[in-house]
Amino acid sequence: MNNKQIVFTAPWQVETQETKLASAALGPKEALVKKKFTLISPGTELACLSGREGWFPMPGVPGYAAVSEIVEVGAEVREFKPGDVVFHYGDHSAYQVVPAEGVFLKAPEDVPLSWIPFVRLATVAFTSVRVSNIELGDAVVVTGLGLVGHMASQLAKLQGASLYGVDLSPRRLQLAEEVGIDAALHPEQVDVLEEVLKRTNGEGVSALIEATGVPKAAVDNLPLLAQYGELILLGSPRGEYRTDVTELLNYVHLNNQGSITIRGAHEWRYPVAPDPFVKHSLVRNSQIVFRLMAQRKLQVEPLISHVLRPEQAAEAYEGLRNDKERYAGVLFDWT
Repeated sequence: MNNKQIVFTAPWQVETQETKLASAALGPKEALVKKKFTLISPGTELACLSGREGWFPMPGVPGYAAVSEIVEVGAEVREFKPGDVVFHYGDHSAYQVVPAEGVFLKAPEDVPLSWIPFVRLATVAFTSVRVSNIELGDAVVVTGLGLVGHMASQLAKLQGASLYGVDLSPRRLQLAEEVGIDAALHPEQVDVLEEVLKRTNGEGVSALIEATGVPKAAVDNLPLLAQYGELILLGSPRGEYRTDVTELLNYVHLNNQGSITIRGAHEWRYPVAPDPFVKHSLVRNSQIVFRLMAQRKLQVEPLISHVLRPEQAAEAYEGLRNDKERYAGVLFDWT
């Protein structure tokens, strides 16, 4: 069987390649799936495409958000059958053999198929809410309104918080307003600290969700936090940043009566499958996102900017890298 894959062949080099699908028998708990849609995760995939992510070898097939139809299942798979449509952590390929367990879930019928891959980025964002103390009536700032930042904003809003988003892209700020953010702030057009203090009666916010992954953004925005505030690192920090660490630590230790907490919010802090000793899991988070999408409480459609064929992969990554005003949520259509 012929397969089609999007391959990062070298830094900033993207190809769509035809390959032969391996004909080895399925493992007892595996499934062969045919993709319907896969979603680009811009932050992670552009970092991989840069060649600076040591865990991603080149040439390599990127991607980890897919909705697919099952073609065949292994001998021990009981909960799924050929023809079932599933959400899973699939790469950018037409066919793939994957484990039929863990985050391998039947797609709900009341959610559009093109929305299903966004569950992956919503569960990435979910961790920022899970690790925080965000409560009804709190104020929250999200720095970086890419797809994960947008999802974090919506989820924090569902917690009952007032939500202020910060980004350099006018289009991203416009999208944030469309999905119900309380204020969309461009740091080159307004004084963000002044605006946040004005909107919070001079107190600052209870949580700062840093979704850019730019270390300087986390440090520079610490003054937005109120007493007992939390800096939540959602975006994986990338790139070199030099600063006086003593000054930074003293700010956390001494300012606001030494009451700032820094929390990591990487999704893998929770188990994949439900565990009787842990409330949260990636499976549970995914199922909750399904319900929020079905109830139209989590908005996805405004975030979809392009639905492209796999042959347009180079165009997709170039757009996400250099044309952030037009490219946001980019899906590959494998049908």
